[in-house]
Amino acid sequence: MASSNTRDRILQTSLALFNAQGLPSVSTHRIAAEMGISTGNLHYHFRAKRLIVDWLFRRFEDKLATLDEAAGEVRAIDDLWLALHLRFEAISEYRFVFRDMAHLESEYPDVAARSRALMARNLLNARTLCENLAAQGVLEATADEAEMLALQLVFTTTCWLSFERLVVQNASNSGRFDAGLAAYYTLTLLAPYVDPQSKAYLVYLRSKYVQ
Repeated sequence: MASSNTRDRILQTSLALFNAQGLPSVSTHRIAAEMGISTGNLHYHFRAKRLIVDWLFRRFEDKLATLDEAAGEVRAIDDLWLALHLRFEAISEYRFVFRDMAHLESEYPDVAARSRALMARNLLNARTLCENLAAQGVLEATADEAEMLALQLVFTTTCWLSFERLVVQNASNSGRFDAGLAAYYTLTLLAPYVDPQSKAYLVYLRSKYVQ
C-alpha cells in the first residue's frame, strides 16, 4: 500500500510540475526534491521520466475516452456545452499535453504516436457529434459545413489553453482558467448554423460569461 501511495504521489507531483513549469523544464531530480524523497526512491517506482509521462498520458487518454462515450448522447446545444465544459476541465487538468506537444513529438516518440491517434479520435468524435446535432435539427448544416465545424471544434479545444493564457487571462486579469467560458466561446462557432432555440441558449450563455 505504501509503495502504491508513493507511486501515485509521484504522478500527482509530476503532473503539477509539468503543468506549472513545462514538461521540458522538469527533471526527475526536481520531482524528487519537490516530494522530499531521494532520486533513488523515485527511480525505484519509475526508472525514467518517460515512464512518468507515459502513465500521465494514459490517464489523460482514459479521461477523454470516458467523455467521448458520454458525448455520444449529445442531442441539444446545452448538452454540447456541458460536454465541452467537461472536456476543457480535463484538458486543463493535463494542460502540459497540448501545451508541450512539440516537445512530446520530438522527445517521446511512443507518446507522440498515441497523441496523433488521440487527435484522430477527437476528430472522428467531433464529426459524429455534428452529424447527430444535424440529425436532431439543432444544426442546419450541409455535410461539408458539418465537417468544417468538426475541424474547428477540435482545433479550438486543442489550442484554447495557449490562446487563453496569452489573450483571455490578460484581458480579464483573473489568471484563472474558466472551462465554462471556453465552452461558450467554442459554441459560438456553431452560432450561424443552430436553430432559434439554440440561439436563445447562446444569448443566455453570453449574458453569463461575457460582461
